[in-house]
Amino acid sequence: MKKIRQIAFYGKGGIGKSTTSQNTIAALAEMGKKIMIVGCDPKADSTRLILHSKAQATIMELASKRGSVEDLELDDVLKCGYLGIKCVESGGPEPGVGCAGRGVITAINFLEEEGAYDDELDFVSYDVLGDVVCGGFAMPIREGKAQEIYIVASGEMMAMYAANNISKGILKYANSGGVRLAGIICNERKTDREYELIEALAERLGTQMIHFVPRDNVVQRAELRRMTVIEYDGSCNQADEYRALAKKIVDNKKLVIPKPLEMEELESLLMEFGIIDEEAESMVGKPKSA
Repeated sequence: MKKIRQIAFYGKGGIGKSTTSQNTIAALAEMGKKIMIVGCDPKADSTRLILHSKAQATIMELASKRGSVEDLELDDVLKCGYLGIKCVESGGPEPGVGCAGRGVITAINFLEEEGAYDDELDFVSYDVLGDVVCGGFAMPIREGKAQEIYIVASGEMMAMYAANNISKGILKYANSGGVRLAGIICNERKTDREYELIEALAERLGTQMIHFVPRDNVVQRAELRRMTVIEYDGSCNQADEYRALAKKIVDNKKLVIPKPLEMEELESLLMEFGIIDEEAESMVGKPKSA
């Protein structure tokens, strides 16, 4: 039986995680890989570029309408998009009602019971809410569903803080679930010395910067049409960047248990690169003592 590679994209909210993951998955599909995306964000935006839609109907939403998850069929929630990529969104409860992470747990259990993880798949990709590594959102890590975690980050302070925080979550479940950090994807924000900074962070964590994705407005133009860059303009340089990242993921063998930094170590790295200075408040909100 072929082993399905289960990967997950984590990162700070607003970092471009869903955009990066969908463009990379489109490039993997272009290589002939069979893929299923499991969107684990209540916003249900993990599949819209693949399906060319505003938002896919989610498992939680449909279960609420039908009465329970048991009343659903796989065909109700699983849709095929660009190049045959299978798409599922877990969804969550209405804002302020219940735990959104429960949707992730419910969705993955349902997909397993209904045989969605079939032998044809090469990859299952989880797109997980922001930098939350607790409760239901940690399930891809905690239950050993995702074996390879890719963190989308940038040279911005809070994106690096989130990357370190996610690494702590991976470390916590590395032995029980077998999850590993597979690399950091730098989604360029054009901050000072960004490439060198993320390389330094990756080295401190014991991992690699697997790819540096340059900033290009073609990404936004494609998104306005609800398409990946691969589909919108496959001949442009940015499409080749996502193809390069996809190939690196296919060939990636560097799966590690990360070595998260203490807050002081992370702040020291940020000071070294001039992101914060000694007069600034610390990242935990306490002024430095004189």
